[in-house]
Amino acid sequence: MDPASVPFRTLSSGAQMPAIGLGTFGSDHVSHDAVARAVLYAASVGYRHFDCARVYGNEDKIGGSIKQLLQTGFHRKELWITSKLWNDMHGEADVTASCEKSLHDLHAGYLDLFLVHWPFPNHHPPGCDVSARNPHAVPYIHENYMRTWRKMEELVDRGLVRHIGTSNMTIPKMELLLRDARIMPVANEMELHPHFQQTEFFHYLVGKGIQPIGYSPIGSPGRPDRDRTPDDTSPTEDPVIIEIAQRTGVHPAVVCIKWAVQRGQVPIPFSANPRNILANLLGVVGDPLSADDMSAIENIDRNCRLIKGQVFLWRDNQSWEDLWDVNGVVTPA
Repeated sequence: MDPASVPFRTLSSGAQMPAIGLGTFGSDHVSHDAVARAVLYAASVGYRHFDCARVYGNEDKIGGSIKQLLQTGFHRKELWITSKLWNDMHGEADVTASCEKSLHDLHAGYLDLFLVHWPFPNHHPPGCDVSARNPHAVPYIHENYMRTWRKMEELVDRGLVRHIGTSNMTIPKMELLLRDARIMPVANEMELHPHFQQTEFFHYLVGKGIQPIGYSPIGSPGRPDRDRTPDDTSPTEDPVIIEIAQRTGVHPAVVCIKWAVQRGQVPIPFSANPRNILANLLGVVGDPLSADDMSAIENIDRNCRLIKGQVFLWRDNQSWEDLWDVNGVVTPA
């Protein structure tokens, strides 16, 4: 597929971000080598946007794929490469080191986008149960977050990254950041799918010129069992999504991806299956959903957050909702 046929989002800087990317979090069920192969295949069929993170543990493998692409005719400026600052690297002395490590592993030269992965510096062991708590965990402390953000801004000044942004934020936290930042975030990465549309936050971001990037765009069917709760729902099993899929001759997952792009967010679906990787891209450049279909999907929002983040809580007997400032203010300590 001609990559030029894939739509773009124009960021506040004027840069163009491909409107669909390949996620690279293989969770517990896809090997790092398989993710690296998925990157190569995705590039071969027209993807140019790759969403990475140091905490995924596979940036060195993905970097091998990127190096291979650059050695076989791709130009660096054709690719959009994102990475993220993990929670254990929020310290002022750690931000640059983390970015440089990702740059080294990814063979990228520079990052198009570098995100603060979570607004909490609360690290946890890989694969731990959702009941795990870091004994040193703290709530969101804006002064500390801004110390981290100042180092993020320095990365832009030095040319190591072209843009900086946020992830897993809320309106109250974002209000504070926008008040105090010198270099504004160009994007916020967040859970977005038909059963969790985050309408208020989505429109807030768009109104501020911040691009919403949507992870789990088909509902994260591959998330670990430890992250599942009885009230979780699946957008790809929703009757409305299934009816549209059957009528238009695509998989329900593709309907979710189409909806995301037409709505204005940038979905970053992950798959290591070549058929699914290609189907998602074909869906984006194929016939759009009708206005009636878009309206029908708008009406199936269930406010069902699947990635709840329990491991980032900072005191006993807390609800995961405390991470998300559901009362409209930053949850206090």
